[in-house]
Amino acid sequence: MRIKLTQRWIDLLRKQPESGMGYQRVDVRFADGRHVDDAMVFNAEDLDVPDEFSKTEIEDVRLHAS
Repeated sequence: MRIKLTQRWIDLLRKQPESGMGYQRVDVRFADGRHVDDAMVFNAEDLDVPDEFSKTEIEDVRLHAS
């Protein structure tokens, strides 16, 4: 499921050189302690995560170390 990132995360990702590629691989940590490694963000705005994460608040987004 794709969820819209808040402006805070959009601004952070757009500052990265990779943001012009159309997608970025990120590691995401959620407020409930769960995480998703190697998730996809499209156009620095839409995060693709499994459905069970769709209503969970994002605590941290970091570019995936490739």
